[in-house]
Amino acid sequence: MLRWKYVFFAWIILLPSFLHAQLTISAQVRPRVEYRDGFKTPANTLDEAANFIEQRSRLSFDWVDSTYEVRVSFQDVRIWGESPQIFKQEDGNTFLNEAWILYKATPGLRFKIGRQAISYNNQRILGALEWAQQARRHDAVLAILTNQKKSFDLHLGAAFNQDDEIAEPAFIQSPTASFYAVPGNYKFMQFAWFQQQHEKTPFSLIALITTWQNQDTTTSSRYTVGGNLSCTLSSELKLAADAYYQGGRLGDRNLQAYLTGIRMSWIPSSTHTLGVEQISGSDTDLSSSDALTHFLPDFGTNHAHNGFMDYFFVGPSNGTVGVTDIFLKNTFHLKRGILKVHLHHFLTASDQADSNGQSLKNHLANEVDLVYQWTPKKGILFHLGYSFLRATDSMLELRNRNRKDNHWAWMMISVSPKLHLRKGN
Repeated sequence: MLRWKYVFFAWIILLPSFLHAQLTISAQVRPRVEYRDGFKTPANTLDEAANFIEQRSRLSFDWVDSTYEVRVSFQDVRIWGESPQIFKQEDGNTFLNEAWILYKATPGLRFKIGRQAISYNNQRILGALEWAQQARRHDAVLAILTNQKKSFDLHLGAAFNQDDEIAEPAFIQSPTASFYAVPGNYKFMQFAWFQQQHEKTPFSLIALITTWQNQDTTTSSRYTVGGNLSCTLSSELKLAADAYYQGGRLGDRNLQAYLTGIRMSWIPSSTHTLGVEQISGSDTDLSSSDALTHFLPDFGTNHAHNGFMDYFFVGPSNGTVGVTDIFLKNTFHLKRGILKVHLHHFLTASDQADSNGQSLKNHLANEVDLVYQWTPKKGILFHLGYSFLRATDSMLELRNRNRKDNHWAWMMISVSPKLHLRKGN
């Protein structure tokens, strides 16, 4: 059996030498140490800080020729020490990260089929979530249309999900064979993304429809439509805006929610971005007959927005409150590396009350994020980060916590070597 493994890898390495194709073998080893003392939600007085090291390890194979591309990527995510040093079996942390085929039908039309990352623009609605060690992937079909003369791209995607709660043969006969039981995931998904490239005012539009399985075997669908616009005012001044509306059904309730944001960037030698983003929430006194008004950015890279401490829309910690985020993001280019300094002022985007029915003030918290990034050589990236969040009484009441000062520190190194094998090597 071991011999066949050697034959397989030898075939992978040598075959591109005989064909008009290229094989790229890439790897990534990315350990990250974290100190959490109020990460994602305020700590309580008697809580102890958490310390751990989590590592992502990837091995990817990319095959490219004139008519198609193939990617197969394997990934392992684990906490250091979670498995004994000597073992015969363990809980599965190794899984298929990506596995897709890209067929080039014509110069302007391609089809991508399989397990893949789906990510657009600033990843507000659809993002790859690469910050998380496990990342996010979709099992989907994607049609990609490109018109280089008119400088636009159109992507059409769809997915249908099913699980293994019922054995595969029962899919054709069981009354409950179509029930989808994977939590936090859609049953059906369709989207369209359009991007028009202009030198000074590029813009994009997106429409996303997701259908969800309800516990009573019915389904409900919600849709998100909107887009973003960028405008270059001068060589040093840029303006950008986002606007999205979300409607449809959430369980047995109507949904009417929105996300809007605007930001201005001044780019001399460093980058300074001043902006505000509001993500709608549902009021405490919302009656059972009223529409829900909290926006759900379920598939975006939410860590990149609203503070690195992940208090909003990362996990269930934000509930239905929504948020208004007034921020100043600075990126300083140093002699050796990059320093990011982000400041956030968080407010509620809905009317909230305490357990006695008394209205809460809308100020939630202030946050400071510091990140130093250094690239000692190609393929190696080092990060060092620290964040501090000062919670208000309103935040503590909403989260049922009692400590105002909260901290998070982390250090990460990512090493990503690549080996290219092509005809003529």
